[in-house]
Amino acid sequence: MTDLDDAPWLTLLGWGEGGTEGLTAASREALEAAELVFGARRHLRLLPPLSAEVREWPVPFAEGIPRLLAERGRRVVMLVSGDPFWFGAGSTLARHLPAAEWRVLPAPSTFSLAAGRLGWPLEACTCLGLHAKPLTRIRPHLQVGRRLLVLVRDGEAVSELAGWLERFGFGASRLHLLEALGGDGERIRSVRADAALPDDIAHPVAVGLEVAGEGPALPLTPGLPDALFEHDGQITKQAVRALILAALAPRAGERLWDLGTGSGSIAIEWLLAHPDNRALGIERDAGRAARARRNAHALGVDWLEVVEGDALAMLEAGALAEAPPPEAVFIGGGLSQALLEALWRRLPAGVRIVANAVTLESEALLAEWQRRTGGELLRIELASAAPLGTRRGWKASYPIVQWRVSR
Repeated sequence: MTDLDDAPWLTLLGWGEGGTEGLTAASREALEAAELVFGARRHLRLLPPLSAEVREWPVPFAEGIPRLLAERGRRVVMLVSGDPFWFGAGSTLARHLPAAEWRVLPAPSTFSLAAGRLGWPLEACTCLGLHAKPLTRIRPHLQVGRRLLVLVRDGEAVSELAGWLERFGFGASRLHLLEALGGDGERIRSVRADAALPDDIAHPVAVGLEVAGEGPALPLTPGLPDALFEHDGQITKQAVRALILAALAPRAGERLWDLGTGSGSIAIEWLLAHPDNRALGIERDAGRAARARRNAHALGVDWLEVVEGDALAMLEAGALAEAPPPEAVFIGGGLSQALLEALWRRLPAGVRIVANAVTLESEALLAEWQRRTGGELLRIELASAAPLGTRRGWKASYPIVQWRVSR
């Protein structure tokens, strides 16, 4: 038995559609000993009679945090869906409290219940919590033959998800609609994404997705096809982009500054390298900045931050002084002596810088900086087969000089 007098004041208690039926002895004990119980309305409707005060958690979620913290010192239980630390509220709350002040008593997650109902090995499934995030985040995971378990907010979101699958070319995918798992109202139905969906899909709902269709799936290596990006012709082409990403060498959790982001292609592929990566794109043309945002949304990395402005002017004015420092910088536009000097003053040691030059003047600039500060120079010359009269010949692109250096 747990000594509740010595326990932290807050218990995050995993809760499901079965109410108290599936609770462990420790969870029952915590609930019975609570002075105050917080929970969403759908959780509270399953509570048995308690001696504790019961309060509904507000919407939006953040409004409840000060109310919870104000109860420090009382025995408080917060009901959280399934496993609080797997796409749950636990990680949000833990940022506001020392570890000694709370404990967690998890229940089976919706992912576990869904995998069990469908007979899918959970370790082989991709699990996504999209109940409060854009559904386009599913885009990188649409690979034919893959199985996904996706949490969504309601039946309307299921329809939206099916619409995106059709738009992306995966309308043949099979959707397993899993409602109220573990409760009396549990229901499981299956339908193709491009078929008519039931009009009575009830919250809480998860979707088991078996990916099928013509795609195209996003390649898993750098250098996405240019056709996947909306652009006005000013885009770093596929082969060159692959070389740039190799030079930038993204690692998990790193941040990129993409100066002159254009269509956003470099920053987007940086973000696709790992879900914890972050990127700031700076673009002085408003139309291109908007286009970069649309591309990021369509390719499932909507957290790309795009700022309209001139990178040099922003550096000189201190506009980036409060921005988190990057691990890597790509100069895709606006290369100049002044910009390199401003970056060299602003960036901490160890930041990786990659810059491309096309003109003789910018090439000379990079050659001089490489002589002074080191790094590597790479000349990239590409040619593609093109009609030449009745035959074919090589059509050369402008050569590119790439400089990579560690600050």
